[in-house]
Amino acid sequence: MSLPTWTPAALSSELRPYQRAVWRIVEAQHRVSTMKLVNSLGEQDVLENLIEETKPAYPAECGGSHYLFKTPFRYGAAYPSGSRFRRAGLTPGVYYASEEPRAAVAEMAFYRLLFFAESPQTPWPTNPSEYTGFSAALKTRRMLDLTAPPLERDAALWRRLTDYGPCQALGDVARTAEAEIIRYGSVRDAAGGANAAVLSCAAFAEAEPLEAQTWRIGVGGNGAYAIREFPPDRVEFGRDAFASDPRIAPMRWERA
Repeated sequence: MSLPTWTPAALSSELRPYQRAVWRIVEAQHRVSTMKLVNSLGEQDVLENLIEETKPAYPAECGGSHYLFKTPFRYGAAYPSGSRFRRAGLTPGVYYASEEPRAAVAEMAFYRLLFFAESPQTPWPTNPSEYTGFSAALKTRRMLDLTAPPLERDAALWRRLTDYGPCQALGDVARTAEAEIIRYGSVRDAAGGANAAVLSCAAFAEAEPLEAQTWRIGVGGNGAYAIREFPPDRVEFGRDAFASDPRIAPMRWERA
């Protein structure tokens, strides 16, 4: 299938308003990782500030945002490998999130399993790991919706499992058109949920997360599972949940 030709002018005419909360999942370790190195909360603050001073700068537009929002936009560090809408190298950041918590959990469960697919000698963990789900309020008048016409007609390109070339090319043109969010269908969520690729901190309507949840995600020979403490929820991802992805298909499920 040949790549579609979308010019900045054409994409500008497709920009739409978007306003809603979106969810992202991160390892809970981000809250306590430095505490083991110090003896008090005051010392932790000093250490965190020293570490922050050594890291690349944020774009000016991200200045007042919570660090969990603005971290993907740091400048000065090469992005190690490409993602759906971001090329590898010294490229502008993208904040990936999902419109529903379960879709965000599906994304994390996939990448947890991908790690073990690529590490066939690594034994399955005994216990699940703790993750924090948090929501961010987004509001913009410059959103591109890949799930609606006319962009939806190229859904087969936008939903490729491993070849992100078409999406990265679209992302480049979207930035030229000054798009702030790209809405696209999740290829991990069996319920057909949607994700949001935030291209600019200007799309964050609030500086702080709106809500937080605690999830525990476990992986093993039967697949993956996720449990939310409050409000209670649980979801399973069997061996076949992500089998269509060629990176997961050769998984060595039987291991210690």
